[in-house]
Amino acid sequence: MKRLGLYIHIPFCVKKCVYCDFLSAPADDMTKRRYMGALETEIRAVSELYGEYQAQTVFFGGGTPSCVDADLLAHCLAVVRDCFDVSSDAEITMEINPKTASGEKLGVLKAAGVNRLSIGLQSADDRELLLLGRIHTCADFLQTYGQARAAGFENINIDLICAIPGQSLEAWKRTLDFVIKLNPEHISAYSLIVEEGTKLYDCISQYPALPDEDTERLMYYETKRMLAQHGFARYEISNYARRGFESRHNQIYWQRGCDHISNYIGFGLGASSTIGSLRYKNTDDLREYLAYCAEPARLRRDEENLSAQELMDEFVILGLRRMEGISLPEFEKTFGVSLLSVYADSLKKWKNAGCLEEKGGFLFFTERGIDVSNTVLCDFLNV
Repeated sequence: MKRLGLYIHIPFCVKKCVYCDFLSAPADDMTKRRYMGALETEIRAVSELYGEYQAQTVFFGGGTPSCVDADLLAHCLAVVRDCFDVSSDAEITMEINPKTASGEKLGVLKAAGVNRLSIGLQSADDRELLLLGRIHTCADFLQTYGQARAAGFENINIDLICAIPGQSLEAWKRTLDFVIKLNPEHISAYSLIVEEGTKLYDCISQYPALPDEDTERLMYYETKRMLAQHGFARYEISNYARRGFESRHNQIYWQRGCDHISNYIGFGLGASSTIGSLRYKNTDDLREYLAYCAEPARLRRDEENLSAQELMDEFVILGLRRMEGISLPEFEKTFGVSLLSVYADSLKKWKNAGCLEEKGGFLFFTERGIDVSNTVLCDFLNV
């Protein structure tokens, strides 16, 4: 069967963090219940179009899925299983915030079939958490982490953010050390990006200065060094895992272009989908979503059929984010043309600059290339 990943967007949160530019907002209990009902209606309607697919992963993201009642989340997952052929070993992830995930709620989710948690810690420093607008403390996180282990979760990711305003290299290392000692299976460590339209962007002058480029680069070097020292392999620019615990869902996105693993369907407000060369996103208007959830075609926005060149560009840009890089034979098998011929000028430029290396049939970033990865990747859009 054709394989795909399922993404389920829960657009609610207790309070929007100052750096967040995702589609999310606070809501009352009635709105959450109506939305979850609409979500299940959409899942049933869309599933009729994709009976030949098998779901390898299910990811509940947000927003903050854990701010919704656990029984509603469990029922939604049951609907997914009822409507789709979900693989018996599917990776089923739930994003949670420490302040909205009790031991009882985690027990319900585990019993419902959730087998992976992604916990948003961001920082082990309460001052930094307050600055980011997080609703939890480090102590809240520790309690939630312990409850997750007690509930039987054996696959836990911890989300971290570095380059926070006023953050020093030593402060970042203290957060890493704190997390390493907890022995999770996976760690995501992203640099803070000040996005236009966020509270942080609008009021950046009122915050402590952001770390400079050299400090931020050192933060990434120390992240790799410290995590490698304790058994975490870097398999994507910002993601580290113990062997066998790499995020299967995220790899569906990063391996776009390979027909057997590249398809994903997004459910919910503003969620994106890509099936083969077809791409679209759902409306981000809640009233429209609630009104037309039973008619998926009326929810679609920005629908397009990607060209061969666009598919190749995605294969390269997303594939290079992985440490193993791009399989040159896989590229040629997928597109019927050599990657080295399509991107000859860009490859020559960045190989000569010491940013890209080709070895054993793979093209990948060097350490130097990772430092300027955004610049390199943008160049592949201009062939």
